[in-house]
Amino acid sequence: MSILKIAIQKSGRLHDNSLQLLRDCGIVAENGNDQLKVRAQNFPLEILYLRNNDIPQYLEDGVADVAIVGENLLIEKQKNIEIISRLGFSKCRVSLAVPKNEAASDLSYFNGKKIATSYPNTLQNYLDKNNIQAEIHLISGSVEIAPNIGLAEAICDIVSSGSTLFKNGLKEIATVLQSEAVLAACPSLSVEKQDLLNKLVFRIEAVLKAKNTKYILMNVPNDKIEEVSNILPVLKSPTVLPLAIEGWSSLHSVIDETQFWNVIDALKEAGAEGILIAPIEKIIL
Repeated sequence: MSILKIAIQKSGRLHDNSLQLLRDCGIVAENGNDQLKVRAQNFPLEILYLRNNDIPQYLEDGVADVAIVGENLLIEKQKNIEIISRLGFSKCRVSLAVPKNEAASDLSYFNGKKIATSYPNTLQNYLDKNNIQAEIHLISGSVEIAPNIGLAEAICDIVSSGSTLFKNGLKEIATVLQSEAVLAACPSLSVEKQDLLNKLVFRIEAVLKAKNTKYILMNVPNDKIEEVSNILPVLKSPTVLPLAIEGWSSLHSVIDETQFWNVIDALKEAGAEGILIAPIEKIIL
């Protein structure tokens, strides 16, 4: 029987979210202290807990079949790896930053400067694309301190909230790339493992769709059902149930959270009342 091997970070910002996603997909895996390999109890899946920087190479070599990893790392490592799904968490950006007292407002500032980074390939590609000549200084950690100790005049590093830059007296000048957690796959999977991957992706997509969607119920006059139905961005069509009050119905549907308030305002104007919004755990399309 084939087992799909999935790599996730042993520790770090992706670790907890990756495990939570698997749990949301109904996959149970109990891992003890310091275990680096754990078998799921109810799905043919084996979880490999690996160092973040090692994951792209393990994927390319086929040691791991799939992985939950930051897109920024895949871009930096330049491996032959396919991104299967974007997962919507651990969003960040790789940015160029300089000391906040520097008069830098555009990329021309970086000509002739020394830039410290843990992302030399990503940075070099960006500089080449923008015709900037700069010296790249590779550093493995604590990149933010480089300008303060005279190691470099600027940095290129991951930014989430920007608080780390602020605490180190730095300001962002340009975004090199946007990133988030992705599900990535080995370039050569067997037919059996591809089938398991398809089943896993099906579960993941159901979970992700639910996270961005709400269940909506409302009371609508019967003569307004068509107008209200046309407003709703539904999967197919809303469910309409008669109320005990004559001339009224209960209309049930789903709504994208990004469209939420605009749609709610339109529904109220069309005559909907008693609008109730509820979370959705899974959506199976």
